[in-house]
Amino acid sequence: MAANLAKAGHTVRVWNRTRGKVEVAGATWVDSPEAGAEGADVVWLCLSDTAAVEEVAAAMLAAARPGLLVADSSTIAPRASRALAAQFAERGATWVDCPVTGSRKGAEAAQLTFIVGGPEAAIEALQPLFQAMGQRVFHIGDNGMGLAAKLAMNLNVALIYQGLCEGLVLAEKAGVSAEQMLEIIGATMLRSGVSDYKKDAVLRHDFTPNFPLRLMLKDIHLMLDFAREMRVKLPALETVEEIYAVADEEGLGELDYAASLTLLEKWAALPGGEVTLAAD
Repeated sequence: MAANLAKAGHTVRVWNRTRGKVEVAGATWVDSPEAGAEGADVVWLCLSDTAAVEEVAAAMLAAARPGLLVADSSTIAPRASRALAAQFAERGATWVDCPVTGSRKGAEAAQLTFIVGGPEAAIEALQPLFQAMGQRVFHIGDNGMGLAAKLAMNLNVALIYQGLCEGLVLAEKAGVSAEQMLEIIGATMLRSGVSDYKKDAVLRHDFTPNFPLRLMLKDIHLMLDFAREMRVKLPALETVEEIYAVADEEGLGELDYAASLTLLEKWAALPGGEVTLAAD
């Protein structure tokens, strides 16, 4: 994302907790979040979880000034994002939640989709930056609404992929190959963006992370917390959360979430097929 901003001619400064992970041509490294925010027109965040965003926001707050725009592409709790928006508003700055979908390939190709919550004027001001990094922008409503939509989207991703995996494991147990099943799925109403995107990873069992399983599990926890806040029951997701928790405990957390397939395959190979979920 930062590289595409630099390619588009924007002046870019970057900071990351682990410097070795950030090598951006055309960008300047800074030593702290507050140094990144000092004098900037826009600060763009893309961090792993709510705690990380709150930590970085606290460091930046002293440098916040009237007119500053903060765009947060992290997937965090909507309530936390609204609280941060209120804190920055006290200093005359505007906070926008703009989580993304498109994964690593979309980021590299500047083909991300942004799902945005925040004031209309701020969204308009950010359009040149959205265009440098992505192809679509959906303005959902006020602060937190972009995150609400993103969590609902990731809920669908988790359930669709879980259904795909369970179908493949059941079919393979009966002697139908994954190749045959995926060909059928691709030719019928079962085809989805998830099945298209994960097909090669499933067939090769290549789970190089595009979206690590531990982060999908983090998002599932956010979904369940948000559902409790909204007084909504999500029974299917509660079961998927147990499966992902076990997968994380078994060392799959740093692999792509597609690696959850291997846990189902392991269970299918057990005598009698009996499995008890016991994740803490």
